[in-house]
Amino acid sequence: MSQNPLVAIVGRPNVGKSTLFNRLTGSRDALVSDIPGLTRDRREGVVDLGGPHVRLCDTAGLEDARAGSIADRMRKQTEKAIADANLILFVVDARAGVTPSDTAFARVARESGKPVILVANKAEGRQGEEGFYDAFALGFGAPLAISAEHGEGIGDLIADIAAALGLTLPVRTRKGRRDMKSGEQADVDEASAEASLKPIRVAIVGRPNAGKSTLVNALLGEDRMITGPEPGLTRDSVASDIDYQGRPIRLVDTAGLRRKVRITDLAEKLSASDAVRTIRFAEVVVLLIDAERPFEKQDLTIGSMVTEEGRSLVIAVNKWDLVIDKQKMLRELKETLAESLAQVPGVALVTISARAEKGLDALMAAIVKSYELWNRRVPTSQLNRWLDEALSRHAPPAVSGKRIKIRYMTQASTRPPTFVAFCQRAEAMPKSYLKYLTNSLRDAFDLPGVPIRLNLRKGDNPFAK
Repeated sequence: MSQNPLVAIVGRPNVGKSTLFNRLTGSRDALVSDIPGLTRDRREGVVDLGGPHVRLCDTAGLEDARAGSIADRMRKQTEKAIADANLILFVVDARAGVTPSDTAFARVARESGKPVILVANKAEGRQGEEGFYDAFALGFGAPLAISAEHGEGIGDLIADIAAALGLTLPVRTRKGRRDMKSGEQADVDEASAEASLKPIRVAIVGRPNAGKSTLVNALLGEDRMITGPEPGLTRDSVASDIDYQGRPIRLVDTAGLRRKVRITDLAEKLSASDAVRTIRFAEVVVLLIDAERPFEKQDLTIGSMVTEEGRSLVIAVNKWDLVIDKQKMLRELKETLAESLAQVPGVALVTISARAEKGLDALMAAIVKSYELWNRRVPTSQLNRWLDEALSRHAPPAVSGKRIKIRYMTQASTRPPTFVAFCQRAEAMPKSYLKYLTNSLRDAFDLPGVPIRLNLRKGDNPFAK
């Protein structure tokens, strides 16, 4: 390992250095928290670049401190990492913008004489745009916008690390770098081809004792997870790989999620946090419901959290073999689902028995279909033909005597499908009309059960001329 180049992640506290370390190393080794100064010692890991390897060093946040204090010793550890490093990743918080501490510590990195890659973390969404442009003032050139938590921009960061160290990456399809202004991605077809080679990340979540570990064991065909009647047997999120009809799938078994007020044990708190983090990194989330206690409040809370995170959702009702009046319960489940998770109408509902290994093929088919819908891209021409029809059926309402004109629409991204409509007075658009457009869009392009994000933006039609 000592012959591999060393890359140090530095920056002030709470900009996401440990999260970036975990993302690049593909591990959960570094503790992550909103508490400043949680990381004190240097932590090293290995980043596999698909051939060459580099060492990655997570460091404590750079802080001004009195001599001899803990913070001062932490800073010396960071300075030692900078001195030993072949490359520095200087991380700033795009949402908070450039602070005086960022400016001061950028000087430390610059004086080291080491090459520096400026990383603007937490750049997902519009909140990070202003801080992204402020980062130019640090003098390290153009910053690279990423979201370490959501995995956005990580491929570009790896490519930049390899280029700075003079390493050659294997030939592979790469996504285009994100444009902070337009959010457009280049070469969608190549990105889709690359995504098809990666395993679909599927998280199995639910209340304690719903049968999550039993389900994973049934899908794996072996007793890899500990199961039993005691709630809370599973603590860590454990990943397992399977192959379904030629599609690689990574199943992640998670700890049961109870209501926060009932969680008092520290171990359970850490387990619950780990489960929530697994949801955020998943692509498809299977919410497992206990048929003996279907759709309790906590189930619906978890389902809402999954859709708010923009993940694709599949509902699996376990222990279906214990239900006597199956038709009646199925009807009640669909009614509850339509009422309580109205933001994702048409979400897949599959009945299974993990212990008896029944309904597993239907569940896997629902997972793959939901993943494909989550990645679906609608051609711009079809999208705007639909928009004309939707506007003619139900024109936007007049607000303060003036009608709101929607001129043009495009799909900004997938995962989940995200659309941007350019219009006048976007801030005045009623939520009810936005909901009408979303539901009409879902019906027109067959997007049941996946979150749809429809954003309004001021601006002229770029194709007007």
